[in-house]
Amino acid sequence: MNKKVLVTGASGFVGSAVARLLIDRGYAVKTLVRSTSSLDNLKGLNAEIVFGDLRDVNSLEIALKDCEYLFHVAADYRLWSLNPQELYDNNVTGTENIMRAALKAGVKKIVYTSSVATLGLHSDSSPSNENTEVTFNDMIGDYKKSKYLAEELVKKMVNEEGLPATIVNPSTPVGPGDIKPTPTGKLILDAAAGKIPAFVDTGLNWVHVDDVATGHLLALEKGKLGERYILGNENFSMKVLLEKIASITGKPAPKIQLPHNLVLPIAYVVEWWANISKSKNEPMATVSGVKLSKKKMYFSVDKARTELGYKPKDVMIALNDAIDWYRDNKYLS
Repeated sequence: MNKKVLVTGASGFVGSAVARLLIDRGYAVKTLVRSTSSLDNLKGLNAEIVFGDLRDVNSLEIALKDCEYLFHVAADYRLWSLNPQELYDNNVTGTENIMRAALKAGVKKIVYTSSVATLGLHSDSSPSNENTEVTFNDMIGDYKKSKYLAEELVKKMVNEEGLPATIVNPSTPVGPGDIKPTPTGKLILDAAAGKIPAFVDTGLNWVHVDDVATGHLLALEKGKLGERYILGNENFSMKVLLEKIASITGKPAPKIQLPHNLVLPIAYVVEWWANISKSKNEPMATVSGVKLSKKKMYFSVDKARTELGYKPKDVMIALNDAIDWYRDNKYLS
């Protein structure tokens, strides 16, 4: 095929899965990574590595040279930061920079990776979809706010400037290759290691990272410009997740469920300490994380199934693959 495509964030969890799939399908893949990024997820991949930064427009124009397609997967996914402005610089300004560079380069089609964090939620915990009403004021925390603003920017550029972009909204990816790990990956890792003594009543939509990658390719091939597609799979609670992980590891699942109002003051205290101590590590509990957990983030993938032909696999496969990868790579003893 040899159609050239640029993947941003290709050294990360979702981005590397997208890059692997594109290579398998015959695309000529260029990967945009920061000079400080770990390249472990790119080892063995037949991909051209281009060093650059979403805040450096010149590096983006160089990276996009001769590319027909762009997958903008890179994002700053943190629920806490010592400097929250970094989230806006990376997720909003960085997105605008790469979109304008793509327009200038004449890219034929773009798949922009947003998040279900930008979508509305139902008060009765029934699954939301791409059309569930939501406003900026519904966004909790700087990560959600920055992703919401970035998605709105992309939609505006599609409508007003002819940006050839389709939007995908992954839910909670799980699987191999989460080297950082992401906040979700750390949850899986800690649960597998038996380090979660208690939990709060919340729920998420879970999906294998490889299915998210497949959804990206389907969005390139079949997605309508300006439309967004939820890339998720199964809705279930934190309690059920921990029980599923326990069935894999053979360790008992935690039984203690803590009320949100008990955990929230603790999160304020540990965030306060992280701020005054200038910590580089995310606190064990974040205010945004606890506030987000008060609502079950359940979603429907009917639109992606119908319009894209999206067919995600059982989430137990994702959990097994994630835990096996953590063991193989010495995250778990």
